[in-house]
Amino acid sequence: MGDTYDTAPLAERMTAFVPHAAALGMELVSLENGRGAMRTPWREELVGDPDTGVIASGVVTALLDHTCGLAINSAAGVSMPIATLDLRIDYMRPAKPRSGLTCEAHCYRLTRTIGFVRAEAWDEDRSDLVATAQAAFMLNPRS
Repeated sequence: MGDTYDTAPLAERMTAFVPHAAALGMELVSLENGRGAMRTPWREELVGDPDTGVIASGVVTALLDHTCGLAINSAAGVSMPIATLDLRIDYMRPAKPRSGLTCEAHCYRLTRTIGFVRAEAWDEDRSDLVATAQAAFMLNPRS
C-alpha cells in the first residue's frame, strides 16, 4: 500500500468536489493509509419514507460506496479515478429515525488493477450496524 502522503487534497476532493457527495452533505471523519471514515448528517430531503423519518437506503449505499473509494485512494497513496466493479451490501436494519450515518472503510488489498474493501455503516452506536459492505474497485492509475 502507498506511503504516507498529504491527505488534505484527497479529503477535499472526496467531500466538496464530487457532486453526489456534496449533494448528500458527506463529511470527512478520518483518513489514514488504507482507511477512511465519512458521515452523512440527517436531513429532511434525504428521508426515504416521510412517515418514519428514516434516511433512504440509497443514501446508505452511496455513503458505503464513496467511503470505500476514499479508503482505496488513501491506500494507493495517490488520487486516481476508480470504478465500482462489485458492491455487496448487507442491510442489518433501518437507520434510526432522524439520525445521520457514519461509515468506515478499510482497503485490505490492492493489486495492480483492483482494490478490495470492507466497510461498516452505523447511526448512533457502532456496535449496532445498519449495514456492511464488501467491494471490489477497478483502479485507473494515471501514467
